[in-house]
Amino acid sequence: MDHPESRTEHRGGTHAPALTAPPATVPAPRPGHREDRGVRAAWRAARPSERLCHGTGAVLTLSGLAHLVVFAVDGGPWDGPVSWRKPVTFGLSFGLTLIALTWVTSYLRVGARPRTALLVVFAADCVVEVGGITLQAWRRVPSHLNMETGFDTAVSMTLAVGGGVLVVLLTVFAVASFRNRPAGPAGMPLALRSGFAILLVALLSGAAMIARGVVLTRTGHQEAAYHSTAPLKPLHGVSLHAVLVLPALAWLLSRTSWSDPTRLRIMYVAVGCWTAAVLGAAAWAVLAW
Repeated sequence: MDHPESRTEHRGGTHAPALTAPPATVPAPRPGHREDRGVRAAWRAARPSERLCHGTGAVLTLSGLAHLVVFAVDGGPWDGPVSWRKPVTFGLSFGLTLIALTWVTSYLRVGARPRTALLVVFAADCVVEVGGITLQAWRRVPSHLNMETGFDTAVSMTLAVGGGVLVVLLTVFAVASFRNRPAGPAGMPLALRSGFAILLVALLSGAAMIARGVVLTRTGHQEAAYHSTAPLKPLHGVSLHAVLVLPALAWLLSRTSWSDPTRLRIMYVAVGCWTAAVLGAAAWAVLAW
């Protein structure tokens, strides 16, 4: 569609005058993108809610890395319901997911105020989840499905409710990605929609782990509850970060000199490979269940 000022109406018809090209040193910004002005300029241009989410995500990521050092010093088992693995993996996972989600939702056609509200609630929920898990790790007790004491029950139920909030928030973003075509370079809409669709698989598998564990705990099988999540963990892990990696790949491809059809074909291959990995993990979960 022509810009309103790019055509001039004449009695004899429509005449399209030559447009003045922008200076070569100042490229025109692309839809869905801000100009690349460096990290500092991008930080200043970000909304306060985006800065909050990026900062919170960085703190959570650093917390995960710090607990990796704690594990190296303190030792102990890596697997099991009581280990330093949980504050490490949850800190890194929630931190990176929060940073990635703040970025990728900028491509979604969602109002500024609803997006801000959703992101702030998501950031708060991430802090609660990582904080509860980290607290229980330092107390040397399981964080999830632990009903041994009143305090442990309160922490466990808080984490379960927080997980429910995550499901609702991320589902809203997923629906938004399919309701209106996301902005961005070639391959980005595909990356976002595929990433959010695969993320829903992670949310469903996480909910299934909690539900099965709670049932076992309520029926007096506490130890079995701690080990009941094992079959679904690979599926949960594989499908959790597609919304981070696929859009990042689309962004990197947009920085190449390849044509849009070539970039799109690469994205289709990447989505196909990730989908195959999810299906393989799902098959293993069914067989091991």
